[in-house]
Amino acid sequence: MVLAAVLALTSCSSVKHVPQGEYLLDNVTIEVEDGDDVNRTELYNFLRQQPNHKVLGFARLSLGTYSLSGSDTTKWYNRWLRRVGQAPVIYSEEATEASVRQLHQAMVNSGYMDAEVTATTDGDSVRRRMDVNYHIKAGEPRRIESVGYYVPDPELRKLVMAEVGRSELRPGILFDRSVLDSERGRITRSLQNLGYFRFSRDYINFTADTVAGSKLIGLTVNVHNPSISAPGTAAVGDSLLTADLHHHSYLISSVTYVVGTDIDSRNAATSRRDTVDYKGYTFVYSGDPYLRPSVLRQMCYLEPGEPYSAAGVERTYEALGRLAIVKFINIDLQPAGSVGDIGLLDATIYLSRNKKQSVTAELEGTNSEGDLGFGVGLGYRHRNLARGSEEFSAKFRASYESLSGKVDGLINKRYSEYAGEIGLTFPRFMCPFLTRSFKQRILASTEFSLSVNYQERPEYTRIIAGAAWKWRWQQKRHNGVRRQNFDLIDINYVRLPRSTIDFIDQIAPSNPLLRYSYEDHFIMRMGYTYNFTNRRIPDATASTNFQPVITTLRASVETAGNLLYGISKLTGQKKSDGVYKVLGIQYAQYVKGEVDYTITRHFDRRNSLSFHVGGGIAYPYGNSSMVPFEKRFYAGGANGVRGWGVRTLGPGRYDARNSVTDFINQCGDIRLDLSVEYRAKLFWVLEGALFIDAGNIWTIRDYETQPGGMFRFDSFYKELAASYGIGLRMDFTYFLLRFDLGLKAHNPAMNQERWPLLHPKWSRDANFHFAVGYPF
Repeated sequence: MVLAAVLALTSCSSVKHVPQGEYLLDNVTIEVEDGDDVNRTELYNFLRQQPNHKVLGFARLSLGTYSLSGSDTTKWYNRWLRRVGQAPVIYSEEATEASVRQLHQAMVNSGYMDAEVTATTDGDSVRRRMDVNYHIKAGEPRRIESVGYYVPDPELRKLVMAEVGRSELRPGILFDRSVLDSERGRITRSLQNLGYFRFSRDYINFTADTVAGSKLIGLTVNVHNPSISAPGTAAVGDSLLTADLHHHSYLISSVTYVVGTDIDSRNAATSRRDTVDYKGYTFVYSGDPYLRPSVLRQMCYLEPGEPYSAAGVERTYEALGRLAIVKFINIDLQPAGSVGDIGLLDATIYLSRNKKQSVTAELEGTNSEGDLGFGVGLGYRHRNLARGSEEFSAKFRASYESLSGKVDGLINKRYSEYAGEIGLTFPRFMCPFLTRSFKQRILASTEFSLSVNYQERPEYTRIIAGAAWKWRWQQKRHNGVRRQNFDLIDINYVRLPRSTIDFIDQIAPSNPLLRYSYEDHFIMRMGYTYNFTNRRIPDATASTNFQPVITTLRASVETAGNLLYGISKLTGQKKSDGVYKVLGIQYAQYVKGEVDYTITRHFDRRNSLSFHVGGGIAYPYGNSSMVPFEKRFYAGGANGVRGWGVRTLGPGRYDARNSVTDFINQCGDIRLDLSVEYRAKLFWVLEGALFIDAGNIWTIRDYETQPGGMFRFDSFYKELAASYGIGLRMDFTYFLLRFDLGLKAHNPAMNQERWPLLHPKWSRDANFHFAVGYPF
């Protein structure tokens, strides 16, 4: 009803703010004749005018919002409606003619030299709307018949021809100027990484030879020698280029770090300085020598005596940017004479310091189903513990909660929790067996952490402790970013030193999952996680940041208990209660793997379709008959099948009736998720979404407390739950708030309505979710 009213309102008021005698640009279409290789969608980017955005192809919500405003702009609500909405696009004949020229140029740049572009209009004076149709007769395109290279400099020619295999230029492709521009960039990057500091793309152009009556082109890539008027040849202090007109490679003559405490470390020249020479590098300290020379040397990819490399400069920026104590970085390269035909460069790296220490505090109040409580937290961070940008962090939190719903319960009957955590992060690979070259190739950080959590209730006291040694690293490539985590050791220890008599038997007399949460247990795991995305970082200098297809892949594997099990076997340890124990506690042994893949297709800047598929499996063996509860999978929730609440779906056909008592059983060893989601920007920061989800979890074994939950190949597809729904998101650029409403479509649970889609019931089938960020 509300949606229908909004659509009716926007339809009736679309021309409210269109001046008399003018037309609202209603529809714009592009027709391409004889252009099989033409991307019609991309052609819309060259139009000077496009209609107001339509949601789902028909509803102009942003224009409707603007049209709700009145003519009195002194009133705040009229200004607000205009700010969050979109003004009507008024048809312009001049813009249409400019669009014709732009489309023609785009076709020519794509190889269609004989393309013809015309525009026709269809105006409705009563409805005050205008439709524009652009008709493109593409004609036969020009194609590249052969590719040759003209490089008069013999040394340069060897280098260029050695990299020809990486070129996108191939006989038979369209004579596309974007491909030519890409080739210029490829050659320039290659030569700059091989020492040619002064080389730029301006030295490269192309010669196209054609034969009358033929659409084939013989292409020659010209890499010219420098001239007096060429860019960069008049650099102060660089006399090498005026000696002859050839390209010269450069060596790094010296590398000097200027390490200061102010915003511009170059002020160190006028302040007190201490100079240190270390393994061929010079370090100039202005004031506090807060970083050791050995640390800075490892973060530098410019080596004295080695050829200049543009990639080395970028890599140095990236490595130094990972140091928490460093605030600003600037690398300055200056010519420093020559040795024969080889130029020399002096590299100076300026650093300024960030704040060393910071303290945070937080205070919060809680109300958990009527139980009042409060919590306080303190945090401390040191960004440079031992002059190597080692980050030390410490956190402490205390919370109290009344179990009677009254304030005096904080003194008498209460739940209290104390938690502490310390961590130490090194901005490098901390491993004695790795060489310096390997550590430089992999920009890794090493994390050590210890944590303890003390919980006290009238029924029990529980202690949860943990320790970890982890490595994190990231690799940027031309096709995406790869992030990898390797958890060398991660220990989780839970102990109940005190509990009331028969407490566990009372809450879980026959449920091993629930008992597990309140019994002593020990997990020592090792894990690896791989993340890949081809999402580009927005570039403010780029003409467009539009990316049609974005893919994301996440894969992880972990295993636990193998080392302890091997030690138990080798030492001849005797089993207790049928299992091996450490510190008197049974340790878990299992293997677990997960894979999630997402692909998002952007039709334009406002509409996209995203697909997601994910799965995982966990298998207990050896010292365990069941995977630990916290390591098992769950279904439902804001990032799963959204027709169900979190931990209220599965496993398999399991019939859950009580979300409080059954949630402990709604976990499994196998996970499968499938989702598709359409996303559309509405107006202001609002986005809309339509989604369909499917999936479930299963157990590997037939557990008595989870009937119907075991995975079977011949029937698992019948047990896939399905849901559908709508979503509203608020995109504030740096974070996104998500509100999703999911409804059940197929429910695999035994003794429940199997097809809620056919017999919907709001109280039974609807679930509302609030989350931060997209679901996938």
